[in-house]
Amino acid sequence: MKKILILLIFSISMISFSQEKKFKIVLDAGHGGKDPGAQKNGCIEKEIALDVILRIGKLLEKYPDFDIKYTRTTDVFIPLKDRAKIANDFEADLFVSVHCNSSVSATPYGSMTLVMGLSRSNMNFEIAKTENAVIFQEEDYKKTYQGFDPNNPQTQIGLKILQEESLLQSIDFASKVQSGFKNNLKRKDLGMHQQPLWVLDATVMPGVLIELGFLSNYAESRYMKSEEGKSNYSQIIAKSIIEYKDQIKETTTEIFPLDIKEPKIEEPVIVKPIVEVSKDSTATTITNDTVIKDTIVGPKYKVQISFSTKKLELLPENFNGLSNITVAEINGGYKYYYGEGSMENCKKLLAEAKLKGYKSAFIVESK
Repeated sequence: MKKILILLIFSISMISFSQEKKFKIVLDAGHGGKDPGAQKNGCIEKEIALDVILRIGKLLEKYPDFDIKYTRTTDVFIPLKDRAKIANDFEADLFVSVHCNSSVSATPYGSMTLVMGLSRSNMNFEIAKTENAVIFQEEDYKKTYQGFDPNNPQTQIGLKILQEESLLQSIDFASKVQSGFKNNLKRKDLGMHQQPLWVLDATVMPGVLIELGFLSNYAESRYMKSEEGKSNYSQIIAKSIIEYKDQIKETTTEIFPLDIKEPKIEEPVIVKPIVEVSKDSTATTITNDTVIKDTIVGPKYKVQISFSTKKLELLPENFNGLSNITVAEINGGYKYYYGEGSMENCKKLLAEAKLKGYKSAFIVESK
C-alpha cells in the first residue's frame, strides 16, 4: 500500500511538472542567404518566409508558456542538417517550417501543409525535390547526408517514419493549419500531404512544412507579398500552434482575437490585342487573357510553337488551350508564336508551351 501511494504521488508530480514545463517551439524560415528559394512575380521566397516566421514568433512571445527558438532571424544560409540539429538539441515539442510554393505554370494556386511520410503523388514528389535540393548548396553534402539524393525516387522510398505517434500529431497540427487557411482566410485548400522531406525526417519531434501558396500565380503572389497577407498567414499559424499546445498539454489558453484583413492587391495590366504588319510578312496577335506586364530591357523574344502550311484561327482551342498567339505568314507557310517579352519571361512561356504538348517549341528573337 505504501509503495502504491509513493508511485501515485510520483505520477502526480510528473504530470504537474509536465503541465508547468514550457512548450518548446522551433520556427524555421525556409531557405535564406545564398539560397533564395522560389523567385516569381517580383517575390522572393526566403524573404516572405522569414517575415511570416518573425510575425508568428511575435504573437507567441506574448504567452509565457512558450519557449521559442528560431533557426534564423536574418537573411543567412542555414544547412538542413543544422536546422534539424537546432530543433533536436532544443528538445522541441513542435517544428514548424514556412515556405512558398512555385510551378512552371501560372495556373496552380492554394495552400498545403506537408508532414513526413511516403507519397506516390508526382506533384508532391516534385515539391519534395525542390525543398530538399538546398542540400546541393552545402559543402560535403554527400558525406553529411550519407547518400541522400533528393532527385532519386529510391532515396525517397527508403526514408522511414521515426515514430507513428509523432506522425499522427504532425497530421493533427497540419489539419488545424489548413482548416484555418480555408475557413478564416478563404484560401484554396490543397490539403495535408505526407511527403519525404529530409528536415522533417531528421527532426525527432512532430513537425510540418507549410507551403503558403504559389509565387508563380500572380494573384496569390500579391497576397503573400502584401502586409495584410503575411499578417493573416502568421495569425492562423500562431493560433494553430496555441491550439495544438493546449491539446497536448491539456491546458486552456485565451487566444488573441483574429484580425484578418483583405489585402489591397495591385491589379495586373490588361494587354489589348495587337496587330503587326511588315513588308514581307503579316503578323496578328490575339490576347484574351489578363497578363503581367513584362518590363523589357534590350531585345524582345517570343516562343515559336509550330509551323504549318495551314492557317488556323487564333483561338485557344486550336493551340491546346494557349492564348496570346501570334501568326506570321512567311513563304507560303505560317509560323505560330506564343507570347512575347524578355528572355527571362519567354523561358517561362517556353516551359508552359512544352507542358501543353509543344515539345519542339523554341525561343526566337522578335523582329
